Amino acid sequence: MSSDSHGAPAIPMSSGLKQPYHLVDPSPWPVVGALGAGMTVLGIIFAAHFGSYSLLIAGLVVVLGVMFFWWRDVLKESRAPGLHTAVVRLGLRYGMTLFIASEVMFFVSFFWAYFNFALFPEHVGGAVTPMWPPAGVVTFDPFRLPFLNTMILLLSGTTVTWAHHSLLEGNRKGLITGLALTVALGLSFTLCQAIEYSDAPFHFVNGGIYPAVFFLATGFHGFHVIIGTCFLAVCLVRAIRGDFTPQRHFGFEAAAWYWHFVDVVWLFLFVCIYWWGQGPVLAG
Repeated sequence: MSSDSHGAPAIPMSSGLKQPYHLVDPSPWPVVGALGAGMTVLGIIFAAHFGSYSLLIAGLVVVLGVMFFWWRDVLKESRAPGLHTAVVRLGLRYGMTLFIASEVMFFVSFFWAYFNFALFPEHVGGAVTPMWPPAGVVTFDPFRLPFLNTMILLLSGTTVTWAHHSLLEGNRKGLITGLALTVALGLSFTLCQAIEYSDAPFHFVNGGIYPAVFFLATGFHGFHVIIGTCFLAVCLVRAIRGDFTPQRHFGFEAAAWYWHFVDVVWLFLFVCIYWWGQGPVLAG
């Protein structure tokens, strides 16, 4: 900083250029969300070890509340003129890309655990004869309900793509119809997976290493399907309200990216766990 002839510091001159970034207002949601996440994790521990679910339920309520109010604020910001500039929208794209990359690594850990035991069954503790699936484990027929779920998700990938192209072309009816079909297919997948779990010939608790890996991998994927379905349902409501335009629709675009990610993960689960890793299958 320069000074004038009397030694006093000169007042910096503005360049006259407005910075393109959105400086958000102070918000309580990051702190409250962190507290809710911590309560949820502790609640899972208390539920697993002591059978107490009150902290888990409270944590989930806090997390869901934060999601609703925080995203409501983001939607309000997106409608305010001048806040979501081109640079801000690019940053949102980078953020969503990195989020999906972190989710990929999350599922890599499950596949790593599965292949560790599938390729090296001698690592299964207590196994008399190393084999995978372990002796006595009856698996699902991959070409019954799992194959139906695969077709449902693949079809949902086409309907969400149809909705995206309809939006880009200004076809509001096609956008709403495609999103509605995608949400319906997501709910159908969840229903089919619930039926599959109810008919499972093995159990998560005290069932051994195969049920543990199976339910963790497919269950967390099912959880992501539920999240993606909620994401797309919100986009459907916004599409009906006319919030999206061919030029500004990143909320929908992010939901479509997430849904395609869920589709790809399921294909790996179907091929690796249901098909390649099948043993004696469940009859009927």
